Amino acid sequence: MQSFEHRTVLRRETVDLLAPAPGKVFLDGTLGAGGHAEALLDAGAQVIGLDQDPAALDAARTRLSSRGERFIAEHANFRDARGVLDRLGVAEVDGALVDLGVSSPQLDSPERGFSFRARGPLDMRMDPTRGQPLSALLAQWDERALARIVETLGEERFARPIARAIHRAHRKGELEDTAQLAELVARSIPRKAWPRDVHPATRTFQALRIAVNDELGALSTFVGDLPRIVGRGGRAAAISFHSLEDRIVKQGFAKLATGCICPPQLPVCACGRVAQWKLLTRKAVQASAAEQRENPRSRSARLRAVERLA
Repeated sequence: MQSFEHRTVLRRETVDLLAPAPGKVFLDGTLGAGGHAEALLDAGAQVIGLDQDPAALDAARTRLSSRGERFIAEHANFRDARGVLDRLGVAEVDGALVDLGVSSPQLDSPERGFSFRARGPLDMRMDPTRGQPLSALLAQWDERALARIVETLGEERFARPIARAIHRAHRKGELEDTAQLAELVARSIPRKAWPRDVHPATRTFQALRIAVNDELGALSTFVGDLPRIVGRGGRAAAISFHSLEDRIVKQGFAKLATGCICPPQLPVCACGRVAQWKLLTRKAVQASAAEQRENPRSRSARLRAVERLA
């Protein structure tokens, strides 16, 4: 497997919003190659980093090994952040970050099964040591369930014919690797409907990856747990790369920052609800034109942040 090298997206903007400083403790829920964690450490903060991918974890540990006790790396999904902090004896942190989606090293490693551009196993697990690979799940999903996954998680309008083709091929034992899967998806979409700039299997591969790893469920859990993770005066940030992720972050942060929920016709508040958080980003922060030129992946990145009121 190639070395785990990944370009950090929105590094400066993320650090500015999280406001790290000496004495503060931050949770990096998606450690990756350690770019964001490195920036937080450079500002003098302590970082507890999580990643479910052992390859990413090894890369981050190698990169940040000189930081000593200020850096802790744990093999875990960010949905389990509260449990990890409990195990480490950390009651709360001053900031939390997740950088969502799949990284370039994961996509570029055929043996991981994420890419439609190279032949690899039907796996797609972010953590290859846990859970079920795509091949096992395809044996469990019927055609209707598969179509629902491709349509909702991939926002693919040809989900039904794609699901039909995948289900039949898998049932007949004619689907063994990602190259065959990509070809099958492409054949299921009318040639005139193929996207101009991306592979026709892009949306389907995205949907299957999200389903295999329950990525949206993990994100919803993490956002819901923020009041149990971040202390008063602390901040939380999330970088998303497609609309489904961004919607969960946007709505979850807005809910945290909502105060009174009484009907507008009531003259005075009866619910007693007071906002415990405030939005730091009314609109999502996007990468600069310069960063987008240097790193095309950053074009779809959306950064949002909230602060817990003191």
